[in-house]
Amino acid sequence: MRAKTKMIHGGVTGDEQTGAVSVPIYQVSTYQQDSAGNPRGYEYSRTGNPTRHALETVVAELENGKTGFAFSSGMAAITSVMMLFDAGDHIVMTDDVYGGTYRLMTNVLNRFNLDHSYVDTSYPDQVESAIRDNTTALYIETPTNPLLKITDIAKMAEIAKRHNLLLIVDNTFATPYWQQPLDLGADIVLHSATKYIGGHSDVVAGLLAVNAEDLAERIHFIQNSAGGVLGPQDSWLLMRGIKTLGIRMEAIERNTVKLAEFLENHEKVRTIYYPGLTSHRGHDIAKRQAVGFGGMISFDAGSAEEAEKVLSRVQYYTLAESLGAVESLISVPAKMTHASIPADRRDELGITDGLIRLSVGIEDAHDLIEDLAQALK
Repeated sequence: MRAKTKMIHGGVTGDEQTGAVSVPIYQVSTYQQDSAGNPRGYEYSRTGNPTRHALETVVAELENGKTGFAFSSGMAAITSVMMLFDAGDHIVMTDDVYGGTYRLMTNVLNRFNLDHSYVDTSYPDQVESAIRDNTTALYIETPTNPLLKITDIAKMAEIAKRHNLLLIVDNTFATPYWQQPLDLGADIVLHSATKYIGGHSDVVAGLLAVNAEDLAERIHFIQNSAGGVLGPQDSWLLMRGIKTLGIRMEAIERNTVKLAEFLENHEKVRTIYYPGLTSHRGHDIAKRQAVGFGGMISFDAGSAEEAEKVLSRVQYYTLAESLGAVESLISVPAKMTHASIPADRRDELGITDGLIRLSVGIEDAHDLIEDLAQALK
């Protein structure tokens, strides 16, 4: 079954009892048991819910995994993954991670003695150098947020296997339509499903998929114990979003390529970050491990003042947090999504005050280009 067909016909589809073509929303907290300790399949909705199960099943299929999990947010998914580890463990992480991930690791989980190091995982030698005796996992984003760095997933899997580490891949930017990290050797793939998978700025959710049964059992135990599960209404919204993920990603990428080419040649743009451009350092790796380059562009307008001018003048880009929606969004990471990262650390990474991040939508590409052109004047 190919990707677009899988998004429509994968997992649990419809309802056998009524013939409904859409999975029902089981708005229920508990379930009648035939006898004490003998449930019919579900006993309590934190442990399992039919609507959430349908979503988790299709997510596993989309990522070519065996088991999927749905959480109340992307951060709930990441936090649950980090609960796999023990105090004193060490994790090597991509340096250019989402600001919320940085905040979780640096200001929350550090208090539980879970250690971590940030390295540029697009350089495998830096990853090797960062591994310690107590290192238990590699955590990578590819493409990264917001600088669109590309990490070679297969190479990371090789390193992880050699050192007996778990490989965790945040696949939010690429989506399962463009990239399948489990096929490349990852152990866990995760998403902020709030973004492209939901796709309509109307749901907050997180998803995981794994291949190994023992790992799935451990994650389910954590999911049930910590309780950060996704509700049935939001599970249904995600399943609806998944059905159009393929056609949305294709339309978004067509627009993004045109915008990237426009920005690459604009005199007021100092630097542009988009892996679909042959000038991008990670272009060849991205082309090898994914079938698409996605819908995110970052570019440096030169200064905070110039960035503010652009933000104040655009008409078809919504100034907002988040990404991956049908409408185009614009943001300044230094003041918004990555504001929790200290300024000196942002400078070190290259997240300048003039860096603008675009999440390209499905509007007419000509309108999006014309809007940016007048804003940049």
